[in-house]
Amino acid sequence: MTLRELQVGESAEIRVVGGEGALRQHFLDMGVIPGAEVTVVKLAPMGDPMELQVHGYELTLRLADAEKIEITPIERRSHRHDGAKNTNQSVHPGLGEDGKYHVKADEHPLPDGEMLTYALVGNQNCGKTTLFNQLTGSNQHVGNFPGVTVDRKDGQIRGQENTRVTDLPGIYSMSPYSSEEIVSRNFVLDNHPKAIINIVDATNIQRNLYLTMQLLEMDVPMVLALNMMDEVTGNGGSIDVNQMEALLGIPVVPISAAKNQGVDELVKHAIHIAKYQERPGRQDFCGENDYGGAVHRCIHAVCHLIQDHAEHAEIPIRFAASKLIEGDMLIQERLQLDQNEVETIEHLILQMEKERGLDRNAAMADMRFSFIEKVCESTVVKPRESRERLRSEKIDRILTGKYTAIPCFIGIMAAVFFLTFNVIGAWLQELLDMGITALSHIVDAALTAGHVNEALHGLVIDGIFAGVGSVLSFLPIIVTLFFFLSLMEDSGYIARVAFFMDKLLRKIGLSGRSIVPLLIGFGCTVPAVMATRTLPSERDRRMTILLTPFMSCTAKLPIYAFFVNAFFPGKSGWIMTGLYFFGIITGVLVAFLFKSTLFRGEAVPFVMELPNYRLPGVKNVAQLLWEKARDFLQRAFTVILLATIVVWFLQSFDFHINLVEDSSQSILATAAGVITPLFAPLGLGDWRIVTSLISGFMAKESVVSTMEILFTAGVKNSLTTLAAMSLLVFSLLYTPCVAAISSIRREMGRRWAVSVVLWQCVIAWLAAFLVHTIGLLMGVPG
Repeated sequence: MTLRELQVGESAEIRVVGGEGALRQHFLDMGVIPGAEVTVVKLAPMGDPMELQVHGYELTLRLADAEKIEITPIERRSHRHDGAKNTNQSVHPGLGEDGKYHVKADEHPLPDGEMLTYALVGNQNCGKTTLFNQLTGSNQHVGNFPGVTVDRKDGQIRGQENTRVTDLPGIYSMSPYSSEEIVSRNFVLDNHPKAIINIVDATNIQRNLYLTMQLLEMDVPMVLALNMMDEVTGNGGSIDVNQMEALLGIPVVPISAAKNQGVDELVKHAIHIAKYQERPGRQDFCGENDYGGAVHRCIHAVCHLIQDHAEHAEIPIRFAASKLIEGDMLIQERLQLDQNEVETIEHLILQMEKERGLDRNAAMADMRFSFIEKVCESTVVKPRESRERLRSEKIDRILTGKYTAIPCFIGIMAAVFFLTFNVIGAWLQELLDMGITALSHIVDAALTAGHVNEALHGLVIDGIFAGVGSVLSFLPIIVTLFFFLSLMEDSGYIARVAFFMDKLLRKIGLSGRSIVPLLIGFGCTVPAVMATRTLPSERDRRMTILLTPFMSCTAKLPIYAFFVNAFFPGKSGWIMTGLYFFGIITGVLVAFLFKSTLFRGEAVPFVMELPNYRLPGVKNVAQLLWEKARDFLQRAFTVILLATIVVWFLQSFDFHINLVEDSSQSILATAAGVITPLFAPLGLGDWRIVTSLISGFMAKESVVSTMEILFTAGVKNSLTTLAAMSLLVFSLLYTPCVAAISSIRREMGRRWAVSVVLWQCVIAWLAAFLVHTIGLLMGVPG
């Protein structure tokens, strides 16, 4: 019987974990190992994937992957993972405590003034970025979705000179399954931080400690931060910190990063272990489940064999041995073993497998989880089912229900768009627009009264105020949309969207995890492209990057709002929503094309944890909104201002640098006229429109500002309704801005970046031509 056949509420013991390579290793690292007991919690609304409980925490797994796992049904789980009945609640000693844990310290501390570098490492969704903010005081966005940290971030510990903390991507293990795991472990191996701060979610400690076991093997000074301890104690649980320190051989500090509790003590321990280079006192986790010591003997035999290679490659010996046994080819290549050594190691592993009764990967995973079980049984009093968990289950009955999940998602997104474009954002935009207009009139009157030069007067009023001012008025709409998106992300809802959208996205060749970058793409394409780094498959990552430009970013909102208000008053909400859905539909059609041509094959397996719902932090949301508003204002007064001035100059002067009375005689008109015939079939054969679209390559917001400058008689009096429709569709789909193209180039290379520019323009032209042709056939004034 396979795990796929297990019904909701039924339990079983895992007998065999099928599959091969990095994917199978990922299953094992997540706790899906032979001998583990699992219970199916629920199925996604579309019947796939499933959510199951193993080792006391919940995972999601596709049915196709569950079919590779052989099980034996059981009436109920024999091991409840209850933990200790009570713990020693003695006061946690300070620095220099004796007998609590044994460390390997250097005889001489590091000299004063030497930079103390730290790697902040932890599972996804464990509060790592929140702790980073507390440690450094930096303004980082904190989300409640696994994988929110998609890039390296550095910062100095507040009040501690010559310190630098690097916030690494959230990972589940040090196995090379995703690019983020490779990045994180390479940072520790190659950058040689003076110490590691390992943060774990104390409410899900068994899952989180697996990474801790691997970090201990790297033989770097380390302190363990037990985060969310307030939730553990608030629900009747406790952890014997002193006993855990003794078992792990490193200092353990209980904290609550969100409430800034215990962080000062954590900093003191981190400074101490880095200064005195106190390395972990324990790296051997083999226990009584290791039949006859087979795993123990194998690890130590490999350690002796590779010692010289590991020292030469500057890789910790124990870590290198463990990875070789697991079949990690990246580590094997770095060690530069000769063929005899490789064959000897293979014989040692085969003997271990024979004695242990498990294959190499399963034996290593079982060793670590057995030790974790031992630690938790003696140190952790498990809390009763938390309020957060009970609340999440009640909410999920509706938001991830079989018949309610998709309607709820559509309803939530529709409400977000309606409130943004018709209510809150529209009202705030009107207020700001009135203020900018009033200021423009005051400045205009002052310049006229002061008899300022005609050219300078035109630059200020027709250039800066008409261009930049019109873009600034859309700031409230952008901030409002990001406000709602941040609420969805921080609450944990977007993680559920990935869960129940997986089956749907798989039909177009993607994984449910791709929904996150695609949703972020509605805010901005640049962070959406960066967010694809959380995807473990290069195929999925590239395909998702190429689809993100079809998710209309907020920078295009000024274009939509401007034309919709001018040509379709009273219908802004419906038309804008329609534009968004048209972009999505186009992206889906392109995805089908990619799936059958450039990106053949199956999407990456869907294995992830679902976080509990949590109330978004006011500080986190406020930080995000300030960052987005600041970025927008910086663009408005840099890129857009520069583009506005350049466009004003080019449309005001001819090639002899003389002011022109008719802008059709300007430098801009002559240059844009070369490609204007290409836009004639779209009803956009006006050099002023072509110029505005070209300026949009620098920043999409500048399309509106450029039109305000060029169309002196007003856009509404210069374009037909059909031309406006065609322009809206072309603006929706044509090339992303230069910042987005730069991020695509950084992730995929120059050839792909250039291809995206050309590809998007071709699709936009075809779609706009189709709209224009249909409009003519339907008799729309063109």
